[in-house]
Amino acid sequence: MSNTKYKIPFYDIGESYRELRSEIDTAIKNVLEKGWYILGEEVELFEKEYAAYIGTKHCIGVSNGLDALFLVLKAWGISEGDEVIVPSNTYIATWLAVSYTGATPVPVEPDLRTYNIDPLLIEKAITERTKAIIPVHLYGMPVDMRPIMDIAEKYGLKVLEDAAQAHGAVYAGSKCGALGHAAAFSFYPGKNLGAFGDAGAVTTNDGELADKVRCLANYGSKKKYYNEMKGYNCRLDEIQAAVLRVKLRYLDEWNKRRIRVAYAYNQTSHPDVLLPYFQLESSYQDNEIFYTLPESGYLAKPCWHQYVIMYDLRDKLINHLESYGIQTMIHYPVPPHKQKAYCDMNNESYPLVEQIAKNCVSLPMNPYLKEDELERINEALRLF
Repeated sequence: MSNTKYKIPFYDIGESYRELRSEIDTAIKNVLEKGWYILGEEVELFEKEYAAYIGTKHCIGVSNGLDALFLVLKAWGISEGDEVIVPSNTYIATWLAVSYTGATPVPVEPDLRTYNIDPLLIEKAITERTKAIIPVHLYGMPVDMRPIMDIAEKYGLKVLEDAAQAHGAVYAGSKCGALGHAAAFSFYPGKNLGAFGDAGAVTTNDGELADKVRCLANYGSKKKYYNEMKGYNCRLDEIQAAVLRVKLRYLDEWNKRRIRVAYAYNQTSHPDVLLPYFQLESSYQDNEIFYTLPESGYLAKPCWHQYVIMYDLRDKLINHLESYGIQTMIHYPVPPHKQKAYCDMNNESYPLVEQIAKNCVSLPMNPYLKEDELERINEALRLF
């Protein structure tokens, strides 16, 4: 994601390696010297440590976030003819996981305050074919999970958190990833907790589900060469697990640095720029920025994976920031229902996500932004 033509790149992923070079090199060297590269001690230890961090009984390391979503849905028996409620506003992986099972993704529009699925709109999307709901903690902003869990209990549905962008985010005192029946994480390199390649995990308190996901991810096998079901090759490898174990020890500190960045951006005042939802009384001095969710009244603390603003003349804003050497990104320029992959839905209208896709822009957000860089970005925004 680093781009040398910019004085302030969106994110230089190599920074985390440079900060932890000695620890990471040692961790990788230890794996190489042991000569055990698949399903070994590092994966086992990471699973225990990440489950403890999230606050669940089980963690299963897998190959990536998409596979984490798919494996849970598959383990629940979701298949052709079923429906799964998904956000209209999300990265396409959420929808693809549903499509992989043969089921149909049913989009629900977001609450524009948080960009997340609106709990008030979920119930009317439920049919007799609905089997599950996948709320996405988009940009690291926690979803209002309590009303969603109430709806799921009322209709006998499963809830799978897509926590791919929510490492360390907190809702009602619990970490995202410990709020639904199961959760899927991505450790793509650009995440708050990122590997040096693709990696992912499933977290859950359901022991039976954990066993089935673990089996499905390893060719349907619990014992080598004995296959209980038609499984897949979706395993987390030892080197990535070793890297993640090192980085996990620094995740909370890195998230605090992200809060510092978000707090600086929150001071920006422009009548036509919509900032992320937060409470004015939140204080960077307390190392937190929070918001109270309107339906449940619960407190949410984002982990600020992205800092996304909305502006009607987005291209002018992007060009203005670029003139100051500031790189921005768009998360995401095309909603899933407008992608060629879902051409059967291209004529459907979801105006809120279409508005977001048209107007959103992400400012640089990472733990390594320096004070002078933040000042330069805010100055550029003020001058705009």
